[in-house]
Amino acid sequence: MKILIVDDEQPARDRLRQILEDEPGYDVVGEAGNGDEALQRAAELKPDVVLLDIRMPGMEGIEAARHLNAMDPAPAVVFTTAYDEYAIDAFEARAIGYVLKPVRRARLTGALEHARRFASSALAEAAAEAHLDARRKHVCAYAHGELKLIPVEEISMFRADQKYVSVDHDNGQDLIDDSLKSLEGEFGDRFVRIHRSALIAVDRIDRLEKNTEGKTRVVLREGSQVDNIELIISRRHVAEVKRRLKES
Repeated sequence: MKILIVDDEQPARDRLRQILEDEPGYDVVGEAGNGDEALQRAAELKPDVVLLDIRMPGMEGIEAARHLNAMDPAPAVVFTTAYDEYAIDAFEARAIGYVLKPVRRARLTGALEHARRFASSALAEAAAEAHLDARRKHVCAYAHGELKLIPVEEISMFRADQKYVSVDHDNGQDLIDDSLKSLEGEFGDRFVRIHRSALIAVDRIDRLEKNTEGKTRVVLREGSQVDNIELIISRRHVAEVKRRLKES
């Protein structure tokens, strides 16, 4: 079993490695000190299991796990955590693997043997129940075989593009596997739907105006990276877009 260890504290990584090196059948193929590094290392090393700390600087474990779960092939994830009984109860109820710190040998090997993929919805539910932040700060794209993390704050628009969603952001455009519906559910406080196939970042909207045909369109702020297309708002969404702009 190939294992990637992820923890921002070196002593914690050393402890996990020491336990696993003493047990047959486990091969520690690498380590990472934060969520961003974990995703890069997982893409390179293709581990079977990622031992993942929850609380880390930058991208925390919950968000990193959601990105790991979208990989192909997706590694199993076992969380290492010092969280209280509420978090543990939430994880147990949804069959999400975890090991309490300080890590004990029997518990660690048992969790690894039962490691399996989790449903992203189950993780989101568990995180909400345990008062952990499950909302991502990045979306994940794969371009030319490489993992690309796009900060949500740099995104101007999500557009449905056949079976994928196109992301217009400050550094260009990429395709992601997320559905527009799921993105709206997750990032609805930052984005507003202008028609059935597009979500626009509210803070990127400069103004609304009528075009020559009398339709309402969005004019983005200068510097927002979007193809030269006219962003027409469907009639059913005009009132909501105006309301969101007024509140922003």
